[in-house]
Amino acid sequence: MTLWSHSSPAQSPGVLGEPVVYVVDDDASMRQALDSLLRSIGLQVQTFDSAGDFLAQAQREVPGCLVLDVRLRGESGLTFQEQMEKNGLRIPVVFMTGHGDIAMSVKAMKAGAVDFLAKPFRDQDMLDAVASALARDRARLAAEHSGAVLCRAYQTLTAREREVLGFVIAGLMNKQIAGQLNLSEVTVKVHRGQVMRKMAARSVADLVRIAEALGIEPVQRNP
Repeated sequence: MTLWSHSSPAQSPGVLGEPVVYVVDDDASMRQALDSLLRSIGLQVQTFDSAGDFLAQAQREVPGCLVLDVRLRGESGLTFQEQMEKNGLRIPVVFMTGHGDIAMSVKAMKAGAVDFLAKPFRDQDMLDAVASALARDRARLAAEHSGAVLCRAYQTLTAREREVLGFVIAGLMNKQIAGQLNLSEVTVKVHRGQVMRKMAARSVADLVRIAEALGIEPVQRNP
């Protein structure tokens, strides 16, 4: 089956792990139907009849998406979407409903929903919406992972290496940095090499991009 061929992240292994699609609907037949549909293209699926049960099982470190009925027993899917945001659970949401209207759809999309599907929906529409949601979440987690790696690398720098880093991204040469820090040019060269190695920077331009990602400002040289 090739329904997923246009969206390889759903099946490709990697450090982020295999994606999971969560289905929350109080209709058992709908949960079963979606479970079968999504598993037919090789996805991992977990189904729940309440939002609370989902919260207890959701994994935050692997790509995922939530297929959520907008009207659940005793609670609103839209309200739950807001609670997820407040709790820092940023998993993309695909809403489905048999009672949807334009205002509800607009509110859901403004709050970050990937799609809003009215029941009965076409299988392909659901698969496309899930593909989009998983791609979005994989990109988010990859960016967060990359940022965490850079932060850990920066933490390994000594205080002097951080000073040198600030001058390097400001465009100063080794001789100029030596003058600013009252060090020998050889010592600056050693520190600069350590910075490049620890930050895995292949060039000064690369180091500048890394510093920008970390929010590190260039050091202002002394007059």
